[in-house]
Amino acid sequence: MKQPNAPSSLHRTLRLQGGFTLLEIMLVVVIISLLLGAAIYNMGGNVESARKVRVQADISSIKTQLKLYNGLNGFYPTTQQGLKALVTQPTSDPRPRHWNQSFEQVPLDPWGKEYQYLVPGKHNPNSFDLFSSGPDLQAGTADDLGNWEAEEPKN
Repeated sequence: MKQPNAPSSLHRTLRLQGGFTLLEIMLVVVIISLLLGAAIYNMGGNVESARKVRVQADISSIKTQLKLYNGLNGFYPTTQQGLKALVTQPTSDPRPRHWNQSFEQVPLDPWGKEYQYLVPGKHNPNSFDLFSSGPDLQAGTADDLGNWEAEEPKN
C-alpha cells in the first residue's frame, strides 16, 4: 500500500526535469551581453573605415559630375554657386550654357554635413577642392578628407 505523503514517481520525474532557474537564465544573459559588447567594440574601427571609404566614393562621384559640368560649360561652378549647381541650375553668373541636373539633392557626408567645395582650391589651385570636414565636423583640420590626396603632384 502506498503512503499518502510519499512523492509519486511522476512527481519526482517532473521535479528533475524542471525549467531553468532564474540564476541560470541571468548567467546566459550576462554572457551574451559580454559577447555582444566585445563584438561592438571590435567593430568600432571598421565603422570609421567604412565612413572614410564612403567619403572617397562620394568625392569621386561628385568630382566626375563637376568635370562633366566643366566639359559642357567651360568652367566649374563658383564657390558661391557651390555643389547646389549640380542640383538646380545656377541663376548667378557665370550661368551654364548646357546645364543638366546631376543629383536629386546635394550629397551629405557620413557625418550628415554637406561636402565643402572651393574654386580655385587651396590644395588644387588650377581646379577645385572638394572635401568632407571629417568626424570633428570642422573644416581645415587634420581629419579633413578631400580630393587633394589624389591630385597633388608626385615628386
